[in-house]
Amino acid sequence: MACDKSFSSGYMLLSPEKVGVLDLFRILIHSDVGNRKFIDSSGETEESFQRRWIMFLSVLAQKLLLLVAKPLSGIGWAIEFWLNLLSSNQNLGGLLVNCLRGKPVIPHKESESFISFIGNLDKRVELDTRISPGEKEYYADLSMMASKASYENEAYLRTTVTQHWQMEFLGFYDFWNGYLQKTTTQAFMLRDRDTIVVAFRGTEPFNADDWCSDIDLSWYELRHIGKIHGGFMKALGLQRNEGWPKESPETKPLAYYEVRKKLKSLLGENDKVKYVLTGHSLGGALAILFPAILAMHGETGLMERLEGVYTFGQPRVGDDKFGKYMEGVLEERKIKYFRFVYGYDIVPRLPYDNRAFMFKHFGKCCHFNRKYEGKIVEEEPNKNYLSPLHVIPMMMDAWHELKRSFTIHREIGPGYKEGLLLRFFRVIGLLIPGIPAHSPRDYVNAMRLGVPKLFRHQQ
Repeated sequence: MACDKSFSSGYMLLSPEKVGVLDLFRILIHSDVGNRKFIDSSGETEESFQRRWIMFLSVLAQKLLLLVAKPLSGIGWAIEFWLNLLSSNQNLGGLLVNCLRGKPVIPHKESESFISFIGNLDKRVELDTRISPGEKEYYADLSMMASKASYENEAYLRTTVTQHWQMEFLGFYDFWNGYLQKTTTQAFMLRDRDTIVVAFRGTEPFNADDWCSDIDLSWYELRHIGKIHGGFMKALGLQRNEGWPKESPETKPLAYYEVRKKLKSLLGENDKVKYVLTGHSLGGALAILFPAILAMHGETGLMERLEGVYTFGQPRVGDDKFGKYMEGVLEERKIKYFRFVYGYDIVPRLPYDNRAFMFKHFGKCCHFNRKYEGKIVEEEPNKNYLSPLHVIPMMMDAWHELKRSFTIHREIGPGYKEGLLLRFFRVIGLLIPGIPAHSPRDYVNAMRLGVPKLFRHQQ
């Protein structure tokens, strides 16, 4: 295992695949975590109960996700197929009629009309025509729409970019994860005039690997940079034997190296072109981690052409030292960083930021309440999801969001009408507040209703 960690000055790795039931529960009783075979740490082996409790929850959740990975994926496939079967045949009535005729329309997952579960929560495709190119809020809306679209297949993306947005589709990519030994990370690229947009796909609802990456508390410390979330680094292209070499010896495509290579090629064609990075959820974490590795490798040319980073519902990526490092990198190059958070979205409040764990956000937060009113704040309200002081406000927000789903199209316009699937999703929010708030739909609404006012007020 030494080769896994030689590139870092410190580490704390959790391996849920190695844990047994008794060994997992012993962590709650014994403070010496060094004797647990599923924990590998370079630091102190004695841990406080609070820290051990959060480690216990993280490993337990990952263990359960690994156990249900296949049935969870199957359930997701069945739900997506059924939703697309209904839409392909207009509705349930149309499906019954077509079945009686012996000609039901069967959806194909790689077709341009097939929509993911995330896409079915918000089927809007068009950009906001009220926002003109060149305005500050234009790239916020485009970035959010690209982040939402990143959950879809290549044919859907190509059609959306070229026909609906009238932009150039530059490619769709499926990247290798050397630790999981399979492809887990996706991204696509487009060009709008003199700006390239790189959108990383976020957490898929029925993908156990994605959720394990999100809730994994493992970290590596990079010298002079700080501690960084291990799951996000692995998804971006951390190499098992090499860490972060400037040039990758891996023959399979890794996200960081392939995107960097593609950008160098595209930017070399025109010295006026710049690029932005974006992503929702896990995609947002990858979008802000990408320039950190660029800076570490001294990629001055690419850093100078980076216009901005737009993230939506982004989880915490590193510790306070990493945050200060990134603030210095972004300020030196005058790179804009917009971290958008809607309501009580659960994901930006993970992993924990308290005395037990060190994960922290950096930069300003553009926070929007349930009325899509925006405000620039140091940290979103209720920065740690399970804070008991915010249970009632979170429940109230979930109730108002459900109620709003029946009225918003009458108050604002038909383009904001919510479907039955999203309303059902909002009912779940009454039991687990913050889950529906992570939906891209609320972020699209915030970009269109809240960002213009917020940006103009700031100016």
